[in-house]
Amino acid sequence: MERIEAFEKMLADIKRQAEYEQSEMEKLKAAVKEKTATYRQYFGNRMLYKMILDKYKQYGLLD
Repeated sequence: MERIEAFEKMLADIKRQAEYEQSEMEKLKAAVKEKTATYRQYFGNRMLYKMILDKYKQYGLLD
């Protein structure tokens, strides 16, 4: 796989996982389960995904 193809695949995976975890967080929040380990793990992952996507934006790789 070429480097740019690998980047595009990784980016799509990160975006897809971030969206999935965001929807799961919303479900947990609706069930008043913000203090669960699962919710906190999703929250931590969300911060990591945001950092990665922000870094891509900084280097002009994302809009």
